[in-house]
Amino acid sequence: MPARLPVVRVKPGRDRSLRHRHPWLFSGAIAAVEGEPASGATVEVRAADGDLLALAAWSPASQIRARVWSFAPTSIDASFIALRLRRAIAARAGMLDARHSGMRIVHGESDGLPGVVADRYADVVVVQLLSAGAEAWRDAIVDALADATPARAIVERSDADVRALEGLAPRVAVARGTLPDPVVFRENGIDYAVDVLAGQKTGFYLDQRDNRRIVGDHAAGRQVLNAFCYSGGFTLACLAGGATRVVSVDSSAPALALGRANLARNPALDASRAQWLEADVFAELRRLRDADASFDLIVLDPPKFAPTAHHAERAARAYKDINLLALKLLAPRGYLATFSCSGGIGPELFQKIVAGAAQDARADAAIVGRFTASADHPVALAFPEGEYLKGLLVRKA
Repeated sequence: MPARLPVVRVKPGRDRSLRHRHPWLFSGAIAAVEGEPASGATVEVRAADGDLLALAAWSPASQIRARVWSFAPTSIDASFIALRLRRAIAARAGMLDARHSGMRIVHGESDGLPGVVADRYADVVVVQLLSAGAEAWRDAIVDALADATPARAIVERSDADVRALEGLAPRVAVARGTLPDPVVFRENGIDYAVDVLAGQKTGFYLDQRDNRRIVGDHAAGRQVLNAFCYSGGFTLACLAGGATRVVSVDSSAPALALGRANLARNPALDASRAQWLEADVFAELRRLRDADASFDLIVLDPPKFAPTAHHAERAARAYKDINLLALKLLAPRGYLATFSCSGGIGPELFQKIVAGAAQDARADAAIVGRFTASADHPVALAFPEGEYLKGLLVRKA
């Protein structure tokens, strides 16, 4: 007979979110813990009246004290992990083809695997384990990825800052197989090399896949500024779309080097139309403004300024600053593609920030499109926190 699981009892009246299938239980909602669950251990979450609400992974160091594996009675074991992972991959059937060999195959809570993120770059899979529960099932997750994909290598990039909130140390390693050099995948017919060991996130921003295509479709005949360009995703998409010139700015020399290499990897694109600048983006935008520079299409894809709502006020000032400068640099009838990946900045607030920037820039502008993450980054209806990427396509009068 299996051992009885530790029990986490929820305070009266604090179980509503769990009954609505939200997968997080915060420390302040807990009345008592029966047993001594280790970090990552499976616990029963029960209401004050004793009803079983969920089976969850225990995280004693985090304010998110438990993350739900299942809202129904089941066994949380390697078979459970493998089944959830196979379902996540099957849900994305059809997203890989001759023009695309990269996508997210596991997206955390929205795939029923809290704290587990996995991205596929052709025959390499990069996994991030971001919660105590994911850490506890590391071997099972790697085994399941090896069984469910044709990966020749599985890389672990468990080095995001959020692991510290779970009481976990960072870890980067080749978990399985032999890593090719370089790692190359295809998106919208463009080949990109990816630094899976030291690059941002898992090496690339796969969530912008559809948005790069849309922005590229607006680039024909335009002078483009790509700020916070990283390894050149929007740059190459705009060149493929027929941009006459693309100025790409980033503060990271390695990112710019990878961007240049990615451009060289695609000989059909005219490298003479690309300019790469290593600079602080805020300072460079001001320099371009002072030089009376002008662009027909500007892309702002900055890093996360507000990881939580606690940082929203400071982040709002930074977002307004860069959008104000961009709108001043934007030529009449030009387009601004502006993004925020900050969880602490919601879509409504982001729109207000951009509107305030347009007002201060004395620019008449209109929203002609909205951006979200691509379909391989689903958002569970019960987990709105999963919708972190938002963006606007703004046309200046």
